Amino acid sequence: MGPNDAEARILDAAKQCCERWGVQKVTIDDIARTSGVSRATLYRLFPGGKDVLFEALRVRELDEFFAALTDAVADADNLEDLVVGSVVTATNELRADEHLALMLASEPGETLGQLTVEGLPRIIRMANITLTPMVAHYLPDEAARRLIDVLARLTISYFLAPSTDLDLGDEASARAFLRQVIDVLAPATPTI
Repeated sequence: MGPNDAEARILDAAKQCCERWGVQKVTIDDIARTSGVSRATLYRLFPGGKDVLFEALRVRELDEFFAALTDAVADADNLEDLVVGSVVTATNELRADEHLALMLASEPGETLGQLTVEGLPRIIRMANITLTPMVAHYLPDEAARRLIDVLARLTISYFLAPSTDLDLGDEASARAFLRQVIDVLAPATPTI
């Protein structure tokens, strides 16, 4: 078993343990036992213990989320389709995430913090790294960054507080709303 295999097993075990006991109650011993690695191996791979381990888990989860998002919109051939595909996919990925649902139910404070106050800057940074280059095919870099920032905030907001009037997980509903957002944040450049 290589270090990457052990690391993946430890991260998977940390996720399972959090679902079972919650972030605050899970111990390094629980994670080591669930992953089948020794405490020494766990501390060698995650020298800061639980904090470093949970940070690595958050990074992995974000990487996987944005990889799925990028794959979903890779074939978009205009700004509107790219924006709508990104928001609809992100919304549906969040809704389908069983781990996130369990964590929101069992550890709402910690989980909400990772989606808002503590984690929002990281989410927006990842959204900009991942999506801004794609949007920049259609807009100047600063306008692309600004649009992605707003879309990330809207997606999280509507996920955490769903609306009866707008469903960002439904393409038709999202498209009607997002056209207005695009018009405000990225108005068409007039031809001369």
